[in-house]
Amino acid sequence: MPRRSRKNWILAGLILVNAVLLGPIALAVIGYGVGAAGFFPGLLMAAVPVPFYVAFALWVDRFESEPSWLLAVTFIWGAAIAVFFSLLFNWVGSGIFAVLAGDASASTYTAVLVAPLVEELTKGAALILLFAWKRDEFDNVTDGIVYASMVGLGFAMTENVQYYGQAVAEHTGATGVFVLRGIMGPFSHPLFTSMTGIGLGLARESDKRWVKNVAPLIGISVAILLHSIWNLAATFGAVFIAAYFLVMVPAFAGVGAIVIFSLRREANLIRTHLESVVAEGVLGREDVLVVTSVSRRLGASARALFTGGFGRWAARRRFHALATDLAFHSWRVSREADEDARAIHAELVADILAVRARLGLAREIHPPEPELVRRLTRETPLPVTSM
Repeated sequence: MPRRSRKNWILAGLILVNAVLLGPIALAVIGYGVGAAGFFPGLLMAAVPVPFYVAFALWVDRFESEPSWLLAVTFIWGAAIAVFFSLLFNWVGSGIFAVLAGDASASTYTAVLVAPLVEELTKGAALILLFAWKRDEFDNVTDGIVYASMVGLGFAMTENVQYYGQAVAEHTGATGVFVLRGIMGPFSHPLFTSMTGIGLGLARESDKRWVKNVAPLIGISVAILLHSIWNLAATFGAVFIAAYFLVMVPAFAGVGAIVIFSLRREANLIRTHLESVVAEGVLGREDVLVVTSVSRRLGASARALFTGGFGRWAARRRFHALATDLAFHSWRVSREADEDARAIHAELVADILAVRARLGLAREIHPPEPELVRRLTRETPLPVTSM
């Protein structure tokens, strides 16, 4: 087994072992607090909508889909490890404020001052680990937002068990709590943690040292600030609607705009870094145009499904993924040395050619015509430059 693969399995195994140990403890603490009558309905209410939220979050991952196992590990970190340490440190913070300000004020101070700091740090730790560990999978702002969404959704699912369960057990309006947390604010935790992901993504994309150092700090600071504003507004219900529409909705729209901009940069990057393999004949003349367009990808995949069934559809999707991986690999190598670069490039090229043969696409043996180069350049919406 290659060294990188062994390292991946070891680190993923350590995370999962910790999650298996700490997750049940966190759920037991929540269950003890709300009682069996609230815990099981709360668990159901929290878990059922999650697949829909996850599907929506992954929708933004259009071009370079992240590995499913890595997304699952990130989600589990949020649902188990981040929740455990958040419960622990929130409990410690609440005890300190109870001594300093009294029991009546401790919950407010904890919600506004302690919880945002603790929870964003415990969720952000997963992103920092991925940033350092999986450099070949954490490439840009889009990746930062996707991974942040996974860890945030995992955290929100487990945390919501407590809120839903308490509302059910105390008969205090479980429907209203579900509307607040499940409909109006299901992406609150992903939104907050996306700020950390954006900061790390900017650091990854930039060649400037000050951006690499400052962007992650600004990102996690904004995450903590937004989280604090949300908790403050929820504590004082009179200002919740104002904070929701004046702060949270614009923040969500801002993240959406960043996603669109980042996706356009991704398409431009892929287009630019595949030109050399088009010239070598690894890809067809129109392949690059398909790979860098969501609509064309979908059209090619649909045609493969209807003409060749599931097998051909899977091969077409793998072809798109391999071409994208090759482009990002070329981009990484252009920015920093990698001793395995040639071997990885050769492996990707061999895989692409194998899938092309399976799809019945002949290998191009001549360089692209000048018209194609001009077309590629003309369709490039944004320059590929380092931030």
